[in-house]
Amino acid sequence: MPISLTVISVIFIFVIFILFNAIKILREYERGVIFRLGRLIDTKGPGLIFLIPIVDRIVKVSLRIVVLDVPPQDVITKDNVSLKVNAVVYFRVIDANKAIVEVENYLNATSQLSQTTLRSVLGQSMLDELLAEREKINKSLQEIIDTHTDPWGIKVSNVEVKHVDLPIEMQRAMAKQAEAEREKRAKIIHAEGEFQASQKLRDAAEIISEQPMALQLRFLQTLTEVASEKNSTIIFPVPIDLLTPFLKKEI
Repeated sequence: MPISLTVISVIFIFVIFILFNAIKILREYERGVIFRLGRLIDTKGPGLIFLIPIVDRIVKVSLRIVVLDVPPQDVITKDNVSLKVNAVVYFRVIDANKAIVEVENYLNATSQLSQTTLRSVLGQSMLDELLAEREKINKSLQEIIDTHTDPWGIKVSNVEVKHVDLPIEMQRAMAKQAEAEREKRAKIIHAEGEFQASQKLRDAAEIISEQPMALQLRFLQTLTEVASEKNSTIIFPVPIDLLTPFLKKEI
């Protein structure tokens, strides 16, 4: 009895279905975690892999670096300053088996862990440390998150505090503080200049006291500078040393 066309079509579709589920192609950055009847068998890939239809199930895992944006978190610093801070976390899966078996959703778990760690670490820091020692805080965040994600087969390579949103009142206070600091430095520089100038004047006075003619030369130089201003009348005192010889003759 000849096989009907319908039966042939069903068999063809079944074969295509079997092949579709038995052959998988994984990219260079992908790995496939294979479960056989619910039990973990192995990790395969990249390239062409073969599965037992219906019996085997594959879960694909990407090994590329994931850039996780941590949403803004409300943080109260150690010196009781309320602010909002967000960050970015760079991590990648280094053990596909652990990433699938040890945690239900490693992306969500890493995100939640990053948020709680961000609040905890910044809550133990002073505001000045958060603003001035950003690298130190980033390093601390990276080490803590990486320690907790290591059992999940995840390596955290870097954590960066991206933006610190300060209250308006705190911004104004910091602006006043910065302005006062600039004025302080300006006054110190001016005072140092006056001190150095006074030292030079003292040295000049000592030289003139040892060499009286130096004062006369300085006096003549001053007259030259005054004459260059094109004044019509110049009145200047005559040094008493110039009149001493004449006074002696009259006596």
